Amino acid sequence: MCGILGTIPSSNTELFNRALTTIHHRGPDSNGVFHNENISFGHTRLKIVDLSNKAAQPMHFPLNIDNVGGGVTQQIDTAKLHIKYSLVFNGEIYNFLELRDELIAKGYVFHTDSDSEVLLASYDAYGSACLNKFNGMWAFAIFNHETKDLFLSRDRFGKKPLFYAFITDENNKKKFVFASEMKAIYPFLKDLEPSSHFNDMIYNKIYSYECTEHTLIDGIKRFPHAHFTIINTDSIQNGVDSLKPQRYYHILDNMPYNPQTPKPYEDIVAEFRHLFFDSVALRMRSDVSLGTALSGGVDSSATICAMSHVSKNSTQHLRQSNDWQHACIACFKDTPFDESKYAKAVCDHIHIQGEFLEINPVAHWDKIEHYFYLFEDLYTTSPVPMIATYQAIKQKGVTVTLDGHGADELFSGYGHVLQSLWDARFNIKQIKNILHTLNDSSEAPKPTLKLYKDGAKFLLSRFNKKIRNKLYTPHDSHPNFNKLDYFSKWLYELFTQDVLQTLLRNYDRYSMINGIEVRMPFLDHRLVEFVFSLPYTYKIRNGYTKALIRDALHDIMPESVIWRKSKMGFVSPIVQWMQRDRKENGLKEWFLDIAHSKDFLECNLVRNPKDLQTLIIKICNKEENNYRVGEQVWCELNPYLWQKSLIFAKI
Repeated sequence: MCGILGTIPSSNTELFNRALTTIHHRGPDSNGVFHNENISFGHTRLKIVDLSNKAAQPMHFPLNIDNVGGGVTQQIDTAKLHIKYSLVFNGEIYNFLELRDELIAKGYVFHTDSDSEVLLASYDAYGSACLNKFNGMWAFAIFNHETKDLFLSRDRFGKKPLFYAFITDENNKKKFVFASEMKAIYPFLKDLEPSSHFNDMIYNKIYSYECTEHTLIDGIKRFPHAHFTIINTDSIQNGVDSLKPQRYYHILDNMPYNPQTPKPYEDIVAEFRHLFFDSVALRMRSDVSLGTALSGGVDSSATICAMSHVSKNSTQHLRQSNDWQHACIACFKDTPFDESKYAKAVCDHIHIQGEFLEINPVAHWDKIEHYFYLFEDLYTTSPVPMIATYQAIKQKGVTVTLDGHGADELFSGYGHVLQSLWDARFNIKQIKNILHTLNDSSEAPKPTLKLYKDGAKFLLSRFNKKIRNKLYTPHDSHPNFNKLDYFSKWLYELFTQDVLQTLLRNYDRYSMINGIEVRMPFLDHRLVEFVFSLPYTYKIRNGYTKALIRDALHDIMPESVIWRKSKMGFVSPIVQWMQRDRKENGLKEWFLDIAHSKDFLECNLVRNPKDLQTLIIKICNKEENNYRVGEQVWCELNPYLWQKSLIFAKI
């Protein structure tokens, strides 16, 4: 896990180094740069696999003693040293040991124990087809010194970020710039202005703009996941100012089963268990300490319990870290969002000591504008609890976490059940089971029995075809999309076009601000393909969402957690913070100061600042207590804090 930066053709070294410094937090262990007339490559390194300087980047191919990166400025005669490729790479290739053996059989020789060298050799051996051989997460660039082509790629699901811009430099020459974060591109821009899409993204598409090429900054675009592109140095200088990304992967091309004719549920449970343990084992490959951000929910608990199980039972995976017993739990004392009792049950079950972190917003709030600068984007909840959690993990000496992200989107953790209810409209037992999943959760507006009756009445009496035809229906042009049931189509849309991309962005930022790599076993591409090839009845079953996870892993998890029905997101108790003053570790004074400040009331990015001022005062005075209203305040305050954070880009 690292930060990458590059330009074609090459850039002024002073400007380039200043830009690279902005992403030092992504790779605090070392940095390296490479310049020639065609390219400038920069890399900030977080050491995880092969901690030696031999594995530093930019890395060259073929690799030998004369061109090893070493984390220093390089001025290399690529022709004299017969260098074909140069690489900057952010991410991990988890199956690099298996690929390495495959490449050795083809005659390749390796000089490091890194996945970076395996990536380069794979590209040399297979070209762009190497991407489908990788099990991992990545954003990388390879420059071919013979053809002067730059190859860019991003992983299947968008776990690793990649941004780019076409610019005109101080000498009026055209350039292409790419980077792990937008802030590394800022120094190359003439002006730093909000995008023309800003208001639409923030107020209408807060969960989904991550799935588009648009960013909050004018002139910077997002490279799409599951794509690659090739761009030539000469073409940039000849005026080319757009990319032509090519898609290399689609979930629906890789489903192992037909969802309409599934295998027996018991067989699927066994197969899921095997896949999940294998995914965890691969992601435990590390030369540094591992841990997890544990919430006490099913997903993160399943992950660390699987780590415990794998560490005791797996002998087939090499390079697994034995130092994995680190769990950090964010606690929100005296709020509805505290799950620490469940997290403690998990720690006790696998006999580890958890680190219980009481989130004190006051300790972080003087840095909130700098956090916005580091985070770059906007979201519905404050980043402070997550940043504080990963900060505490880093302070324990942990560099990598295995977290439970992605399971909600795969298994309906968000309570999106209306469409599955429609599918089950003539099966009262199925209706009962699905509605029962809402019990004891924030989705349940009524007592369960009344919910059953009202739901059945609604479905069987009122929800006719005419009404259904007026509802939004998920769609995709892929021919296999219609093999999915209606409920699975909604999950597919959440996964590919909505919430997941935003979640992946958020957790990349929360963790990398602190120099932590997050790995996600539920997002192994084999497991994702497997789950989307199943009917919804294998995901919601016997009154439970995430049925497959629960049935496959119930023997390795505490009963109080595996059969939980309540669901909480990792959010900030913003209303409680707004209603407590500073001496109670609250933020009441801070919010009221902003609400009455002139620059807030005159901020042109804030929609209806006077109305927002009124709402802030109501919450602070305890005239309004609804969490959703607090979320609304935070969302509408975001643009003001984001605008103020840009001052850090100008320092």
